[in-house]
Amino acid sequence: MKMARSIYEITENFPKKEIVGLTSQMRRCAISIPSNIAEGAGRGSDADFSRFLIIARGSLCELETQYLLSKQMGFIEEGIDLLPEIQKLMQMLSGLIRHLRNRDS
Repeated sequence: MKMARSIYEITENFPKKEIVGLTSQMRRCAISIPSNIAEGAGRGSDADFSRFLIIARGSLCELETQYLLSKQMGFIEEGIDLLPEIQKLMQMLSGLIRHLRNRDS
């Protein structure tokens, strides 16, 4: 959820012409990550949880791409770097997915 808050704050300064473009897309991806984690956790089975974690990881990959594009286009201020946090979340999601799969075996 911290990532989603960060994305909302960063996209607040994007050009108005990007409201239906990158701003909207990045916000949807950022919200999708914790939403899928929560939904998967609430399903009650490791298989379902793992499937929703994979969806969350896919949304994180999308968000990373959109973040990098936004940086290249100059929409994100210098000094703001979310890549370490994105990579940390990727590792955490991948580790949890592995753990659930190993527990299932």
